[in-house]
Amino acid sequence: MIVQSLLTVLLEEALPRVVTITLLIGVGVGLANLAVEYGLVELVARVGRYLTEPANLPPEVGTAVLTNAVSVTAGYGMLAEFREEGLLDDRATLIAVVINTFFGFIQHIFTYYGPVLVPILGLQVGLMYVGARAGISLAITLVGLLAGAVLLRGTDYDGNAIEPDIPDEDDGSQTTREKLSAAGQSTYERLRSIVPRLAIVYSLVFVALEYSDQILESVDPVLAVFASVGLDDPGVVLESVAGLLGLPGAAVPVILVSLVDPTTGAITVAPMIGDVLTPPEAVITLLVGSLVSLTIGTVKRSIPFQFGIWGASFGTKVIVVNVCLKAVFILVAIGVFFVA
Repeated sequence: MIVQSLLTVLLEEALPRVVTITLLIGVGVGLANLAVEYGLVELVARVGRYLTEPANLPPEVGTAVLTNAVSVTAGYGMLAEFREEGLLDDRATLIAVVINTFFGFIQHIFTYYGPVLVPILGLQVGLMYVGARAGISLAITLVGLLAGAVLLRGTDYDGNAIEPDIPDEDDGSQTTREKLSAAGQSTYERLRSIVPRLAIVYSLVFVALEYSDQILESVDPVLAVFASVGLDDPGVVLESVAGLLGLPGAAVPVILVSLVDPTTGAITVAPMIGDVLTPPEAVITLLVGSLVSLTIGTVKRSIPFQFGIWGASFGTKVIVVNVCLKAVFILVAIGVFFVA
């Protein structure tokens, strides 16, 4: 039974996620390689230079940043390719990842916030919440630009790091077949280094989530210590937080639900707007829910994705930077609504 259950988790949950992300990364890396082979990097970089120049990043990074507005996974795939080829060092890559934030948010406006969340919350609260999330993302991107302006000043980049390889006997022009072949080979090599990590990490995470109850039972002695001081129920802590922010007790179930699913949290809070919660209180409640759900989101999505893209060492740095910046600016947004 255990073996069958493991196979079900791996085949029905982990495998589809790995395949989907592999395809998206393949598209991103493939586009990056095709852009290099056809010289399109320079063309797109002319638009992206307004982002890269203030941050002291090479122009090619603008291509990856702008790609995030269409596909975050593809944008990350491009940055991973640039780092792998030696165009970016770790510090420059981290700054580029931070700058990506707002452009990744733009994609979610059209795929989630606009068609899903605004209709659930209503126009007023929906726009207030989406505006808050947009402000958070924009603030993080501005932090990235400022960090690049300060930390990358005077940095020299090897512009030849992503130039296509041209044989010595060639006159400088390649056929379409040769360019496609070169791009395909580079993409294959990159995927070969990423996909095994994706498969291993996602499998471990989904198995751990499936058997979380058993895992918790194995640490009962530790949980008993927390229970003795009243911390076995997260609602106790959240009630204190809600009281500190002046929110009614009805906000606590919304925050708890948001821990598992933000959309369900929005569905839960929607009937309360106007009668139980004012529009600003509803937005604060959802922001608190998103803050406390950062841990679960990191385990379920960020760790598998970032480890798969970058490896454990650099992936950890990306996760820490992303989570810390999100937490800080969510708190700032909550403070703005609380004061207002």
